[in-house]
Amino acid sequence: MEKFLMGTYDIIVVGAGHAGCEAGLAAARMGKKTLMLSINLEAVAMMACNPSIGGTGKGHLVREIDALGGEMGINIDKTFIQSRMLNTAKGPAVHSLRAQADKNLYHIEMKKTLENEQNLHLKQGEVTDLIIEEGRACGVVLKTGSCYRAKAVILATGTFLAGRIFIGESAYDSGPNGLAPSMELAGNLRKYGLPMRRFKTGTPARALGKSLDYSRMTEQEGDEDIVPFSFMNDSLKREQVSCWLTYTNEKTHDVIRANFHRSALFGGQIEGVGPRYCPSIEDKVNRFADKERHQLFIEPEGLYTDEMYIQGMSSSLPEDVQEEFYRTIPGLENLEIVRPAYAIEYDCIDPLDLKPSLENRHIEDLFCAGQFNGSSGYEEAAAQGLMAGINAVRKIDGKDEFVLDRSEAYIGVLIDDLVTKGTNEPYRIMTSRAEYRLVLRQDNADLRLTQKGYEAGLVKEDRYERFLRKKEVVEAETARLRKTMLKPAEVNPFLESVGSSPVSGSVSLFELLRRPEISYDELQRIDGNRPELSSHQKTMMEVQIKYEGYIEKQRQRIEKFKKLENKKLPQDMDYDTVDGLRIEARQKLNALKPLSVGQASRISGVSPADINVLLIYMEKNRRKRDGR
Repeated sequence: MEKFLMGTYDIIVVGAGHAGCEAGLAAARMGKKTLMLSINLEAVAMMACNPSIGGTGKGHLVREIDALGGEMGINIDKTFIQSRMLNTAKGPAVHSLRAQADKNLYHIEMKKTLENEQNLHLKQGEVTDLIIEEGRACGVVLKTGSCYRAKAVILATGTFLAGRIFIGESAYDSGPNGLAPSMELAGNLRKYGLPMRRFKTGTPARALGKSLDYSRMTEQEGDEDIVPFSFMNDSLKREQVSCWLTYTNEKTHDVIRANFHRSALFGGQIEGVGPRYCPSIEDKVNRFADKERHQLFIEPEGLYTDEMYIQGMSSSLPEDVQEEFYRTIPGLENLEIVRPAYAIEYDCIDPLDLKPSLENRHIEDLFCAGQFNGSSGYEEAAAQGLMAGINAVRKIDGKDEFVLDRSEAYIGVLIDDLVTKGTNEPYRIMTSRAEYRLVLRQDNADLRLTQKGYEAGLVKEDRYERFLRKKEVVEAETARLRKTMLKPAEVNPFLESVGSSPVSGSVSLFELLRRPEISYDELQRIDGNRPELSSHQKTMMEVQIKYEGYIEKQRQRIEKFKKLENKKLPQDMDYDTVDGLRIEARQKLNALKPLSVGQASRISGVSPADINVLLIYMEKNRRKRDGR
């Protein structure tokens, strides 16, 4: 088909899921004429699986996206129908915000935001090929034969690329939620030498709410005090809906075991590797045979639908088996399935083929983000989309890459894990992946990242001024607490009332707040001279004070980490010339071209002994340059 040019842009984003939305908005807000193409505009910010944002580890990512000037936190604050802070019985490092969304409203609000964004052009069209000239991505070709040219292209194809649905013995080409897949682009990406692989994910059935018996389940209400995701919101008030908890049982497991042979997962039809941390129900029953029950949550999909999402029960079993095993579960005995569970396979890239900026190592000006990079989850996708958008703009402008390291953000952990360690399954962020998680808390994401976002050009003046005011107030209040001293007669009756040990001499408010049983709000009983603080400010300050000693120890570890990160490695370095490196290390280092000794140390196959060899080699070169 003859190609005809339809327009020229600075940046083209292929895909309008959670990665594509953040990439497109970042590029446009940084002043670039941006085109976003979606195979179907109903797929804009579509929640094809779980109708929620946040959760353990993921909530940290959303806060970081927001602190950098992204949109996800703002959008979920507009559209949530239930909000809960998870892991509150544990330390603040793992506290994670999670919000149930009205999934249709989430899509509508994000689409409206895209449509209203200056410099951003949203169009429906299926991209079937890239335009590659002299090793650079400079445009895309559509199924209609039209083409668009640009200075950079961002691929954010989600699970649409060569998508294939599996329900029992049935298998057919499809994108998520019944939308059309992208078949031609998958084949064309391979011809450019991109290292493609096959991954799998799945989603549970949706049931009609009126067919469920909630009296047989445990109600899960939202938090009374709603904590916003976005630092642009001090507080939120909204009537919330409930979710419901129930469990599988031996009858459920018996039905599933009896039908293992009819599952696409065990029948051999599925080639792709699935997510270890979010297995299907048949996989759970198979792998954890000794477990008597598995929990599942019944979650509303929105305020204007009766569809309920059965979280924790994804499956590729046939529809008749799905109906049979779901009906063995308390509260679901009479359920009516309106959308069956399914597994979906799709093509994605090996993320080891990417630079830390998310630019492809072999095709210049081609950036990649989201599930196309082998990750799973809306939040992981959005974080990568944001970073790809920022870096595409900076590449066009001739500026240095914008890269966050592992000590600065969960986003840094996520991207470093993908591009340095790679992944053999859909990657999911977890708090356990972060070495410095007490410093990388969700409450201080703006203190860590908003300055960086402002310097990168994405954070606008209103957010930046708000951040500076918050920082100033928190610093001033912390200083006031340090210097405000109270005598035992003023303090001890209060301490007795909260079950805390008395003091024999004068004590500062700061020292009192370090006690685990005393909160900042409780201090008000003996401290009337205080400023008005938002919940964000109170939480962040209180955690900083209570965990001051632990945080300082972690900062000392970060300083050691930074020393290796700051030892930069030349990108044209030939590791075959470095005597003493093992063969595997030479191969891996030549293939990945790490930016620093720190990044090299995290590459699978590069040992501590290899790192010592590198350090000695670099020191010898430095002495030669210095004439010593």
